[in-house]
Amino acid sequence: MKILKHTMNNLSCSRTTGNWHIQDPASQRLTWNKPPKSVLVIKKIRDASLLQPFKELCVYLTEENNMIVYVEKKVLEDPAIANDENFGPVKKKFCTFREDYDDISNQIDFIICLGGDGTLLYASSLFQGSVPPVMAFHLGSLGFLTPFNFENFQSQVTQVIEGNAALVLRSRLKVKVVKEHREKMTVQNGIEENGVVSTNIEKEVGKQVMQYQVLNEVVVDRGPSSYLSNVDVFLDGHLITTVQGDGVIVSTPTGSTAYAAAAGASMIHPNVPAIMITPICPHSLSFRPIVVPAGVELKIMLSPDARNTAWVSFDGRKRQEICHGDSISITTSCYPLPSICFQDPVSDWFESLAECLHWNVRKKQNNFAVEEEEF
Repeated sequence: MKILKHTMNNLSCSRTTGNWHIQDPASQRLTWNKPPKSVLVIKKIRDASLLQPFKELCVYLTEENNMIVYVEKKVLEDPAIANDENFGPVKKKFCTFREDYDDISNQIDFIICLGGDGTLLYASSLFQGSVPPVMAFHLGSLGFLTPFNFENFQSQVTQVIEGNAALVLRSRLKVKVVKEHREKMTVQNGIEENGVVSTNIEKEVGKQVMQYQVLNEVVVDRGPSSYLSNVDVFLDGHLITTVQGDGVIVSTPTGSTAYAAAAGASMIHPNVPAIMITPICPHSLSFRPIVVPAGVELKIMLSPDARNTAWVSFDGRKRQEICHGDSISITTSCYPLPSICFQDPVSDWFESLAECLHWNVRKKQNNFAVEEEEF
């Protein structure tokens, strides 16, 4: 955002006293050029347990901090909010928007999420360019990406407004889907100009191009078909492999603890610049997940001899069919998501591994009993 300054290059190095020094990820700090004035509050829809926290937060932001609060219109359509007369004066101060209709990308200074990891993914999808800093409260089920507890929200929000917080820049994927655009048309009298009888023909009228910013992963799978998916994966224009199985996951380090982890991939800290390629149930004993450098361009297409189409989704949304001739291009986006830390990027990540995924939880081995010396 215009009033935010933070280090964008996780790989910057400086040479001091003859030694190369790699920048400490914990040194990334939130710094405001001027005090923030507008905040987007994202609340998990249809969750009654979040109504009271949502109201308390909005009252605190509007009345205590005199901030402009943006809320999605469908959040205010909840009867528990719409019919609350005591909340009416606060609700009148809100600025509302509708997803896919209103562009608020240049109007928000920072974002507060109330819910689970899905609210952070949703916040990412709203900003296809630069993303404001995101403060995520753990009010959902898992909460790997939501490090803040709501009990002391006033002091924590105040620290963010004052610029006293650490950041982790979560890389995103820039995805371009190119589809062969064909339309079916009926030929009059069932006769084409060359005299061939036909009721429906396909006519190519160009290509349809769609672009997405993805925080977790791009998933290409076989969809409802009972056949194996059969897709070719290219890296910087070179064919590196053909995936035969249920599909393939292309993920960011942030997404490495999501679907990719369930498919057997390693978990990577979000400060590591990388893209992960993880097969889903491959019909091969040697197909291991791999990690490639951030910045390479991957391209996924149906193999020429594929028996069926494939399906693709982006952070679990915008699911669509991929046919022969279509392509999915993936590379690292230049617009990361600045996630506000509770402590620092390293401590928060290991805390989430332990609390949410119970990483390396095992009963400790007993030591050898010390035998008493015989006299």
